[in-house]
Amino acid sequence: MRITTAICALGLMAGAAQAQTMTMTMAVGAPVTSLDPHFHQLSPNNAVAQMVFSRLVGTDAQSRRVPDLAESWTAVAPTIWEFKLRRGVRFHNGSEFTADDVAFTIARVPNVPNSPSSFAGFVRPITRVEVVDSHTIRFHTATPYPLLPLDLSNVYMLDRETHQNATTEQFNAGTMAVGTGPFRVVSHANGDRIVFDRNDNFYGEAPGFARVNYRMITNDSARTAALLAGDVDVIDQVPTADLARLRGDARVSLAEVLGLRIIYLSMDHERTGPSPFITDNDGRPLAQNPMKDIRVRRALSMAIDRNAITSRVMEGSAVPSGQFLPPGVFSHVPGIEAPAFDAEGARRLLAEAGFPNGFRITLHGPNDRYPNDGRIIQAIGQMWARVGVRTAVEAQTWTTFVARAGRQEFSAFLIGWGSNPDGSHPLRNLTSCFSRERGWGNSNRGRYCNEALDNQLITAMQELDESRRERQLIDIQRAVFADQAIIPLHIQTNIWASRRGFVVTPRVDESTIAQSVRPATMR
Repeated sequence: MRITTAICALGLMAGAAQAQTMTMTMAVGAPVTSLDPHFHQLSPNNAVAQMVFSRLVGTDAQSRRVPDLAESWTAVAPTIWEFKLRRGVRFHNGSEFTADDVAFTIARVPNVPNSPSSFAGFVRPITRVEVVDSHTIRFHTATPYPLLPLDLSNVYMLDRETHQNATTEQFNAGTMAVGTGPFRVVSHANGDRIVFDRNDNFYGEAPGFARVNYRMITNDSARTAALLAGDVDVIDQVPTADLARLRGDARVSLAEVLGLRIIYLSMDHERTGPSPFITDNDGRPLAQNPMKDIRVRRALSMAIDRNAITSRVMEGSAVPSGQFLPPGVFSHVPGIEAPAFDAEGARRLLAEAGFPNGFRITLHGPNDRYPNDGRIIQAIGQMWARVGVRTAVEAQTWTTFVARAGRQEFSAFLIGWGSNPDGSHPLRNLTSCFSRERGWGNSNRGRYCNEALDNQLITAMQELDESRRERQLIDIQRAVFADQAIIPLHIQTNIWASRRGFVVTPRVDESTIAQSVRPATMR
């Protein structure tokens, strides 16, 4: 028995030693558009940022807040948060991490040129940064602000000395992609792959792999084929069409969790006159934008059979939704279910709005960003056509699509949002009035605006009593969805697949990061 135990122990030691020199290859389904952690608020970019950089406040696999570069944080006064920083942390280039770097980072975030979806809203509440000592920093706010630790879980820290004049282009080239995170950038081929080496001086748990090849394979079939051929070890966004086959393949393991990403339709709320992709049935532009009429917005929502989409198109890997957040998450709205499919009701509302014969519209969306995104808009287009809204569908690559959506070029489009577990997060970003000064509405590409609701949100975000704040956020969300600011569709299930020998911890925030993968010998 002792001999067997010794042999097993030696085997585990050998496996662990091998793991420390292993290379892992991951394939992700969405392209990374920038290595500048403050440039573009996108989930693929944020995932890579988690590998290279660190935050004051981290998040675990369930999106719960955990200490990271800050060991603790305390509201020392109603308008002052004090953060105690971890000592002994160094950037990849050897520079020491101090409170001065935090102050620099907070100042940089709202001033990144040409940011298509800024992180500014996460630091706007800070009116003054006070460096108490090298490892203590205080953030002053104009009013009580209980959400600051949550907000700072979205902000990655940089080094003043290294990044004082760094440009986004220099980050993308890799020369300025210098953080305190568990991996260093070795090379970056835009839209193709990033190579990382383990940071052996990382202050946290050591990653399980010495090198990580992070490939971007946006074609679903190609991503699955690469996994089955052994060309990659882990893939995300497992194609729903391949789920049954992969579940029956002993060479492959799946890791699944209901996530925090809502897939929804956004509409043109900005234009009162003609909207660019809406015409009458003869192809003539309409004098007034139908999307300004709540009856039209509700009709378009009622015309969508969400159960059919989640069961047939998504093949069970999504849950129909009528709101931002899934049950069990802070400020989920009780009683708001996914809207029932009601084609007759949709036709009746369209007639009441002055469109008894409908109109023509083009529905836009990406075809390489979310699971089945191109197929979803095709299905919705057919559903809308059945109630009299003759719908053309135009799917584009993500990079082209998101740039056009950011310029408010569309009349209706499909997009997604991965939330923090707090209703204020999607409210601030998706449905609040666009404001550079406040840092709100940065991903509100349809430009919905209700100033009365924004004022309620300001009040809620100053409320220190958690239960009262939750009730306020629930009330605001009820109003947002009563006004049909967006059309929620479903909440995704996040699914990863890995080859034998690799174990993935699924994350509700859907981040595909090497830290979430361990060799089987290191479980």
